Amino acid sequence: MTIAPDDGRQAAHLYQAMRDFVQSMDDTLPGKFEITKEGIVHDMMAPAGPHELTVLRIRKSLEKVMPDELVAHTGTPDVENPAEGIMRHPDVMVIAEADMAVEGSFDPRTLLAAVEVVSRSNPDNDWVSKMRDYPTMGIPVYVIVDPRTGSGAVLTDIHTTPTGPRYATRKDFVYGETVTIADWTIPTDNLPRYA
Repeated sequence: MTIAPDDGRQAAHLYQAMRDFVQSMDDTLPGKFEITKEGIVHDMMAPAGPHELTVLRIRKSLEKVMPDELVAHTGTPDVENPAEGIMRHPDVMVIAEADMAVEGSFDPRTLLAAVEVVSRSNPDNDWVSKMRDYPTMGIPVYVIVDPRTGSGAVLTDIHTTPTGPRYATRKDFVYGETVTIADWTIPTDNLPRYA
């Protein structure tokens, strides 16, 4: 679905309708709902054990090396940029604890990094859609961890392009290497792969 940029009121109304739908479905249907420029994304599969174990190990590794005022948050709420019509829910959000003291969704500009563990059922959501949405939202570091292949990428340095903000720098890694996320380095040798 594409909305013309000069139709701001229609875009805002459509975004609010999608947001209301997502909120009404949160506890009704399994999986996770998010809103992108193209519409609603529904990852129908509940995260599998290796996915959740990867999220846990990344969170614990980050919290060992970050200062106490920062957290590697894995819960709710979502990260939302209504002006862009995007609402996402990263697997791990690096954010200051003080920036979590808000009503409603987190402002994406308060995140220091977002980490996504690629889902087996919808890998393009992480490798394509979020690679486009996260720089548009202003999230400075986006890390993709892919248990399907035992590899991933760290994307940084948002810059302007004719099609919108994009990450200028991509550093690929394979499991076993250390990965630098913003100012912190963590191991990847303990991350499980999908069977």
